[in-house]
Amino acid sequence: MRLIRNSDVLEELVALSGKRVIDVGAGDGNLTRLMTSRGARVTGLECQAQQLAKARAANPAGDEDYLDGGAEAMPLADGMADLVVFFNSLHHVPPALMDRAMQEAARVLKPGGIVYISEPVADGAFFELAKPVDDETEVRKQAYEALMGAAKHGLRMETEHVFLHPMTMKDYEAFRDRIVSANHERKLAVDAMESQLRTSFERLGRKTERGYEFEQPTRVNLLRKI
Repeated sequence: MRLIRNSDVLEELVALSGKRVIDVGAGDGNLTRLMTSRGARVTGLECQAQQLAKARAANPAGDEDYLDGGAEAMPLADGMADLVVFFNSLHHVPPALMDRAMQEAARVLKPGGIVYISEPVADGAFFELAKPVDDETEVRKQAYEALMGAAKHGLRMETEHVFLHPMTMKDYEAFRDRIVSANHERKLAVDAMESQLRTSFERLGRKTERGYEFEQPTRVNLLRKI
């Protein structure tokens, strides 16, 4: 399986320059800024207030903007986007709303537009590390089922790609910040099992000059609006 960064796969598979892009679940805006720097006109959607504040406070890469909104009710006009990106975010949508998220992605896309869905597979060293905090096996399965059922919304599956994404974190504290920022309800669980998690972090990670590296199997699906 190929070892390649998730963001590099995005740039390989879709043209960004000149495209109108919606980054669903933008978090702190890192990907929104990256796509902007590649010539896209990007709107980041984020429903968590803390993450949205970080995104808006960061130095802009260009003319990107951010909106408070969730995948299941995008505050966007019909047919306004060339590309809708779910970058490790679809499995964070409540399962009952995942199909609605696919419907919304289809609604905001132009005919011929692309939905890019990148999701971590429930396997690998990083998944094993985080599993005691929040076992996402079922929600990741549900996210995959939702995208596979998106044909009823006029989204045709085009390609599927599986690869290993190298996740590098400087230290345990960086790992803690990462998983808590994605879901603040995890904080109490992380604090309660800190000793166990620290041991697992060092056991499962590969020590490098930049910190600890964990290979995360990742799946990317491209769907086209017909």
